[in-house]
Amino acid sequence: MDRSDDIEHYTKLWENSLSRFERNMFEYDNLIDDIHDDRYGITLLIRPDDQVKEAIQEFLRQIREIEPEQYYYRDSDIHITLLSIISCFSGFNLEQIDLEKYYNVISRSTEGLPEFKINFCGITASPSAIMIQGFLENNIHNQLRTRLRENFKKSGLQQSIDTRYTIETYHATVVRFRKPISRSKEIISLLKRYREINFGTTTVSQVELVANDWYQRREKVKTLKIFELNKPAKIPSGTC
Repeated sequence: MDRSDDIEHYTKLWENSLSRFERNMFEYDNLIDDIHDDRYGITLLIRPDDQVKEAIQEFLRQIREIEPEQYYYRDSDIHITLLSIISCFSGFNLEQIDLEKYYNVISRSTEGLPEFKINFCGITASPSAIMIQGFLENNIHNQLRTRLRENFKKSGLQQSIDTRYTIETYHATVVRFRKPISRSKEIISLLKRYREINFGTTTVSQVELVANDWYQRREKVKTLKIFELNKPAKIPSGTC
């Protein structure tokens, strides 16, 4: 997908969700507070930098003032899913897989690829959540995701890539609805104001493989390995 495709995708999500919000047809996550929820998996993800997270938290602060009972992502939990390698399911644990083989596939997939930038601009939504829109400045993400998909398919390793849905964009989910919305008009008004607000740009120099619960809560996330991307070559001074 290029930027125009991303814009079209985000806009469709927004228009569909806004229509539902205006009819008070919010959807709620019934498992988010379930202490018996043991869904677990492994994910390759990207974390926005501190400046972007600070801007996101200011946005969340304003929503929280209107609807304090919803689920708000902490800085430690905000992420962009590069690829959900084993989608969370009940009964999964790391002892079931050979992690070194997963590391090898990801290393081959990231080899030689340069770092890239994600601009976080505007918000979109689903009927059950609010997301920050991410846009890439070049097409490197397609190369990386394509390599990962192809290499995992060839590997024969346990994986569930794209079985729930095909990840196409670089969005970050930051709010999930868990309690009935009581001030929908105020929420809608705030979301409209943030529809095109720029939250900043992050340079992605590494991707992180984690074992995680459904919500990427820091108490349940385990960092397995970090994979560095190539930095641009420095041009010596005094040359032209």
